[in-house]
Amino acid sequence: MAEWVLDASAVLAFLRDEPGAALVEARLARSMISSANLAEVASKMTDRGIPALEVCAILGGLSFEIAPVDGALGLRAGVLRRETRAYGLSLGDRICLALAEREGLPALTSDRAWAEAALDVEIIAIR
Repeated sequence: MAEWVLDASAVLAFLRDEPGAALVEARLARSMISSANLAEVASKMTDRGIPALEVCAILGGLSFEIAPVDGALGLRAGVLRRETRAYGLSLGDRICLALAEREGLPALTSDRAWAEAALDVEIIAIR
């Protein structure tokens, strides 16, 4: 059972061995990520020139749960726009937050701006 929700930025920090990678690595097997945030990670990896098959192999080898973005999650992410607009949160950010809110789990991110938004979600900045 998952104990944390991962933002794309947290997974990318882990994969790139950036600051905060160890914190993510220690929680990876007990985490979940939305399918939309997983797509963000795959997109960034592809942008860096990593071949599609390698992207799929790397991400498929990680031991986190993948949560689909269903209608309810999409709607919640959409209405979070009003509460988060001033902080510059993207649709992917709001999907991660909506998933964390729905599951009652803390969200791991490298984006410190999330903590400034007055939401009922625990935010753990990995760096």
